[in-house]
Amino acid sequence: MRSMMHASKFDTRLGLTVTLAVAAFLIGPVVLSVLAGLTNNYFVGLSSGLTLRWVAEVWELYADTIWRSFAVALLTLAICTLVGVPAAWVLTLHRGRLARALEELLTLPVAVPGLASALALIVSWGTVSGLRGSIWFIVIGHVLFTLPFMVRAARASMQGADLATLDEAASTLGATRMQRFLHIVVPNAAPGIVTGALTVLTLSIGEFNLTWLLHTPLTKTLPVGLADSYASMRLEIASAYTLVFLLMLIPLLVGLQWLAARGDRSAQTPVIRTSSS
Repeated sequence: MRSMMHASKFDTRLGLTVTLAVAAFLIGPVVLSVLAGLTNNYFVGLSSGLTLRWVAEVWELYADTIWRSFAVALLTLAICTLVGVPAAWVLTLHRGRLARALEELLTLPVAVPGLASALALIVSWGTVSGLRGSIWFIVIGHVLFTLPFMVRAARASMQGADLATLDEAASTLGATRMQRFLHIVVPNAAPGIVTGALTVLTLSIGEFNLTWLLHTPLTKTLPVGLADSYASMRLEIASAYTLVFLLMLIPLLVGLQWLAARGDRSAQTPVIRTSSS
């Protein structure tokens, strides 16, 4: 018994050590980059003093890219939700060969390199008047890239809750297709939908490969601006840009994780909502 307790403690300590080592490996470079954006001179180090000068310069030079990235991400999320959730429900109800082929087709943009997808969009839609120079061109690319993640997450939640059975029961009681979708499918699939939304937002805000080829000087987004700052500015400005990026992104991620946790708790039992009419 005593040897088993010693082995358990050893396994716990080993697991904790490995976890801390992995965390340090992943978080360490980010911390160093943030510190570089807050020091007067990165090459001198913290002894040169701390300053917010570089953050102010980043905001002055690149504030438009930050707000544009959020606009693109929110538009991408809205389209992926409106298209992806119904598509996930259709794929859940219909499990035949055609449904599998459609799912594989939706996943194709994820497997294809981003630059290749962007080039295909430019060749096919780049000559449409007004589209090439607008953020909608970037939104189209982001939707193609992130839609499979919304469909997969929503579909997994729908299958796990066995919503097809609930849908069939509500149908026998006279509920219309729209009523069943809005009052049965969406509430019970909320955890998967929120998970998909989290994935879509994070991927869209941080997406670089597609955006780099699709953007113009007037539609530059946050990751493209970050690459531009590393290529043409002082290292301190580029590091401060990373800090601004984290300050804008982390509260959003925490909020969505909180919503996902609430959805998981509320989805422990199936929900059937009836309309007031």
